[in-house]
Amino acid sequence: MTLKVYLSGEIHTDWREQIIDGAKGLDVEFSAPVTDHDASDDCGVAILGAEADKFWHDHKGAKLNAIRTRKGIEDADVVVVRFGDKYKQWNAAFDAGYAAALGKSLIVLHGPDHQHALKEVDAAALAVAEDPAQVVQILRYVLTGELP
Repeated sequence: MTLKVYLSGEIHTDWREQIIDGAKGLDVEFSAPVTDHDASDDCGVAILGAEADKFWHDHKGAKLNAIRTRKGIEDADVVVVRFGDKYKQWNAAFDAGYAAALGKSLIVLHGPDHQHALKEVDAAALAVAEDPAQVVQILRYVLTGELP
């Protein structure tokens, strides 16, 4: 059984690489948003033309990024959404809600400091992990039935 896993959320740490490396040997296909922050922010104006107003600059980029995000979440069997320690990650919360609305198996990844702020997101998840190794263990268990 191949699992298609979409890795959404925070882009400032190597959590995705930790999961991908830890899942080597498992029948998993990973996908993710564009994680180059500048490319993600500027894709709309780079492709469709400059905008004088920052709102429209961001709007163009968000719409282009949404094409990839929607496709990745819709095609996924499991969606992992990481909330990091820095920044307000409204896009991650949106992705978690979108995945939940589609009935996707949702794994939320964040530290204990975010428990209260993310209680509704956590309630929609099938698992709430605190580190990437736990996500790998979940994927291993789902695919093989093996416990750590």
